[in-house]
Amino acid sequence: MRNHIRNIIALAFTLISFTACESVNNERIPPYAVNLQLDNQGLWDTYGVHGYGQYRYFIKEEKIPSNYSFTALSMTGFGGILLISGYENGDYNMPLAYDLACPVEARQNTRISIDKSNFQAYCPKCGSRFDVCEGAGRPVYGKALELNYGMKKYHVFPSSLGGYTIVR
Repeated sequence: MRNHIRNIIALAFTLISFTACESVNNERIPPYAVNLQLDNQGLWDTYGVHGYGQYRYFIKEEKIPSNYSFTALSMTGFGGILLISGYENGDYNMPLAYDLACPVEARQNTRISIDKSNFQAYCPKCGSRFDVCEGAGRPVYGKALELNYGMKKYHVFPSSLGGYTIVR
């Protein structure tokens, strides 16, 4: 009986440790306002993402993209916004949005880039890599994987006018 109870306790601790390891910390980036209106078909056609792996950066303070008309209500988060087309809810061309700041470094100016050969996001400073097209910003390599730090994801909502709005 005593061995049976020990086995149950050992199994419980094992299950708890496995589920704890699966939890990704994607809240390392400070909560900053996000409001990017690409909410009509014309704006979406010009600044949106239309095919798997296509991406754009939006950084209000640096006027990126340079020809986008940021307004007083435009907010691009802590490090900027990565808008990328990926897989979600059974669709391979869903617009996904993340904060551009590396969650390991957690600095506004240490931003991720996209590896065009595999569409992974990577940090040029710490070398961490993230699955932003199909893995919701989960870490796949480097210090981020060791620490289980994922990218901060933002909400992308379809607009009745044919585009999308990105918010936090």
